[in-house]
Amino acid sequence: MIPIYWATTQLYYLYSLALFYIKILKNPKKILIIIQRSNGDVLLSQALITALYEYYQSPKIDLLVNDDTLPVARLLSNINFIHTFSYEKKSKNRWKQEKDMIASVFRKYDLSINLTASDRSVLYALFASKNSISAIEKDNSKSWWKKLLLTHHYLFDTTKHILLNNLEPLNFLKIKHTNILGKPKVSEVTIARIKNKLDKKGIKDFVIFHPSAQYNYKIYPQHLRHQLLVHLSGLDISVVITGSNNQIDTAIKNQLPILSNVFDLIGETTLEEYFALSELSLAYIGMDTLNMHIAAAQNKRIFAIFGPTNLTMWSPWSNELKKSVTKDAPIQTYGNITLFQANMSCVACGNAGCDNQHGKSECLEHISSEVVSKEVKNWYQNVGL
Repeated sequence: MIPIYWATTQLYYLYSLALFYIKILKNPKKILIIIQRSNGDVLLSQALITALYEYYQSPKIDLLVNDDTLPVARLLSNINFIHTFSYEKKSKNRWKQEKDMIASVFRKYDLSINLTASDRSVLYALFASKNSISAIEKDNSKSWWKKLLLTHHYLFDTTKHILLNNLEPLNFLKIKHTNILGKPKVSEVTIARIKNKLDKKGIKDFVIFHPSAQYNYKIYPQHLRHQLLVHLSGLDISVVITGSNNQIDTAIKNQLPILSNVFDLIGETTLEEYFALSELSLAYIGMDTLNMHIAAAQNKRIFAIFGPTNLTMWSPWSNELKKSVTKDAPIQTYGNITLFQANMSCVACGNAGCDNQHGKSECLEHISSEVVSKEVKNWYQNVGL
């Protein structure tokens, strides 16, 4: 005999599935997308958002993101409203924030899509809509209850690029997509303001050099950075150094050498202004970080220096080839992108530094500044400016 619990569970799943497709055919008018991860995850959700917006004929799409990614979320296109989760509020009064968040989303959406496999994010998706799609963990001990309660689920696959993970919900919705990384919006006013700033400094054609990242273990060592800038200054093109005004970027700013053709703009642009600056640039040279993904979305020529980061999931996406890379190599070029890694057996380990505690990454010490500059020089000599 078939166990009653098993049979009941299967019937409930089939019933929920039937209701899901009936309602989806009516076109959801309000959609919530939950992304409680990093800036890069938020940026790389634009393709999903655009596909939903176009297919369902301009529904209201809201986001739920962590407050430290809010500046990026605000620059995504076709967003109606943004809910924010704060880890600071969580530490002060966790339950009040949870209560307020649930109240703000409870049954207010025709469809909820969660791109984050965490328990909290899944619960938000379940509370927000009767029709929910979510990423889940491969570990069944963590995800069994999610499989039972969600209308649809998919495995968050660390062997697949984050863009492809983010587009997975579209397959359940039978929405065709092109695997193109969505382009961030930049206002004409902001572009004009950046052009004016560049004109005042006498900068015309230029490349961006972005030496920083969110964490120190991803940053090219100072002596190699200095050597690379010396090489780049020898090219007949302006090199604009970018960064924010946080502690890591400010420390780098204070270490920069004074060189011809090199312009320090660290701390001098907002995030939206950086988007505009990147849009106006010819190429991106720098670290594995959000700015690299911005350049990829804008189809810029990219020269990215990678430390321990997993390429399969986080290498810059090439819209030209509609792919990223999955294998490690000291130098590799695909489409408009060139990546540099150390020629070491441990690369790429995927750890947060060699100690996995955000400490130093030895592999970054083994990426030659001359090799990087040579690739940039070869490209520049063939640009035909």
